Amino acid sequence: RSRQVTGVQTCALPICFFTICFHKTGLCGMTTGLNHGYGGVNVNKKLNVKGFCTDLAYDLVGSVLYAAGIVCFVNPANMAPGGMSGVAILLNYLWGLPIGTMTIVLNIPLLILSYIFLGKSLTWKTVKSLVISSLMVDLVMARYAPIYAGDRMIGGVFGGVLMGAGLAIIFLRGSTTGGTDIISFLVKKWYPHVPIGRMIMVVDCIIIGVSVLVFGNLESALYGLISLYCCSMVIDSIIYGLDKGSMVMVVSEKNDEIAAQIMDELERGVTLLKGQGAYTGTDRDVLMCAVRKQQFARVRAIIYEKDPNAFVIVSETSEVLGEGFKQVSGS
Repeated sequence: RSRQVTGVQTCALPICFFTICFHKTGLCGMTTGLNHGYGGVNVNKKLNVKGFCTDLAYDLVGSVLYAAGIVCFVNPANMAPGGMSGVAILLNYLWGLPIGTMTIVLNIPLLILSYIFLGKSLTWKTVKSLVISSLMVDLVMARYAPIYAGDRMIGGVFGGVLMGAGLAIIFLRGSTTGGTDIISFLVKKWYPHVPIGRMIMVVDCIIIGVSVLVFGNLESALYGLISLYCCSMVIDSIIYGLDKGSMVMVVSEKNDEIAAQIMDELERGVTLLKGQGAYTGTDRDVLMCAVRKQQFARVRAIIYEKDPNAFVIVSETSEVLGEGFKQVSGS
């Protein structure tokens, strides 16, 4: 009985935030005095409700994975893989404060700044996702999920993978869970020239460094870095897809022969762009082709066979969409 009272007290703040967010997202009052559209409900209101429910579903699924990663693997292994959740894990270790609630408390100043400088829409979406994920950590996973107490390396890897998968699912609906995500938006707005990725990495490394002092051993930081790396890789894989490739641009006197063999042997489309040499003023075609990573070695061999003196530029693509690759979609 005393445990139930403690749980209610612990999660009073998240529930209060969720109530406000629920109201601000426009779901409350959805059936009030609108007598036009279909069935007496405004069409735009129906679309808003559908969008909210979709966001909610993504938040729930993402939060389950995210909370499982923290509660089942990361926290028991005494590691803090960056972000506000990492700080919350440190506070939980020192004083037993609930991780989810502390994540919200730490995000309050950032949410205020987000509301002022980034607008209401992003802020309320973030509040919704943040509260759901925090409730999932404190009320569900912390009470009912099994705790992994085995090898810390396995805990770091699986924790990072689950956290990354959960965050990516939340990100897919244009939301965030606050923390360094809000910081990145603010920095981009105030200081466009500052490399956001590098700054976030510095912040995460500081938190991981502090974990050495809190947990009292260097291994915590090393495992935290592994978990952070796994988390980042999974996020990139889900958001940008596994269809990474290479874009090849070729300047050659034998572009037609190179293009013909690529299309025939690899069945990849080739585009010829009109170009002009700035020094010579000579008009010539520039061959452009996107291929899968495993096909690039053969493309390079074809180019060398046809013209060893060709000028080639190769760039890595995070994702390739369209015919022969992943289908273009709006999600």
